[in-house]
Amino acid sequence: MRASPSRSRRGFTLIELLVVIAIIAILIGLLLPAVQKVREAAARMKCSNNLKQWALACHSYADTNSGLPSALIAPGNSNSNVPTASNGYGPNWIVQILPYIEQGALYNQYSASINSWLANNNTDNSWRAMGTVSFNYVQCPSDPRTSAAYTGTGVSLVRGNYAANQGPTGNAAVDGASTSPAFSLSGRGPFWITTKLQHRCMTIQGIQDGSSNTILIAEVLAGYDANDSRGVWSLGHIGASSIGQYAVGDDLLPNAANNGADDIAGCPNINGGSPNAQNLGCWNGCPQSNQATARSSHTGGVNAAMGDGTVRFIRNSISQQAYYQLGSANDGAPLPSDATN
Repeated sequence: MRASPSRSRRGFTLIELLVVIAIIAILIGLLLPAVQKVREAAARMKCSNNLKQWALACHSYADTNSGLPSALIAPGNSNSNVPTASNGYGPNWIVQILPYIEQGALYNQYSASINSWLANNNTDNSWRAMGTVSFNYVQCPSDPRTSAAYTGTGVSLVRGNYAANQGPTGNAAVDGASTSPAFSLSGRGPFWITTKLQHRCMTIQGIQDGSSNTILIAEVLAGYDANDSRGVWSLGHIGASSIGQYAVGDDLLPNAANNGADDIAGCPNINGGSPNAQNLGCWNGCPQSNQATARSSHTGGVNAAMGDGTVRFIRNSISQQAYYQLGSANDGAPLPSDATN
């Protein structure tokens, strides 16, 4: 009997191997964007939930104290709008509502300093040490810069991403003359600066334009470097944990990327025209912090909690007038159609 010939095993050729590698690379290239979209969707949902918790805490505070907490306590001191000032400002809105957002233990550590701040002639600033602490609900997972501390006050303060709405404030036809707005309105937000801890801001029921039509809390981005106070949760200054004077002048829309958009002491100007643009345009020659718009790392817009506790996504493409009116609690005018899109 003739022996059957042996069969040799055939391996991959170089061309076949390269084709398989190319197919795998294409599949990975298709998969990665999908994974990134899923991650961002989850981060945006987490951020939205954080805003919901802040809004509910504000409601609880307002119900108990007959009004919202002050965005910043400042007794008329000229340094009140300067985050690096050693005095001149007291506890902000986040500090005041900590007991209403599952942070009563943190609040109690500094309650004596908080409650007696003005009585001690602005010298008892030990409450500021709580700014070195991070806690649940304070940060949006989409912002890559929240891990970088702010050191402008001499200590490492933790960044956050949620800001009380002080409103566009002022008359857009005057303040925004360079932009030639087609409307003339005036209105303030539900939060503002007060001179005493006992003073309260607007009640939820007192939001004249309707709580569902008015921004209560919006997102902000963490600052670009250690001297940029944007996003610092324990500072009540505009840009840190509050927004204000937006939709006027040169800070017109959410995520404004133009040159010098925000006006904040110590900030760099990282605007849409720079090589490392982060949509953080800022007038870095500003001696105070008095203008900042809502900002986020979410594609196309920002999350905002409305006065009724619902959370909306406000797109960067919103009109200036609609943004102004969503930020104002008492402009008295009907909302433009794009304000509800």
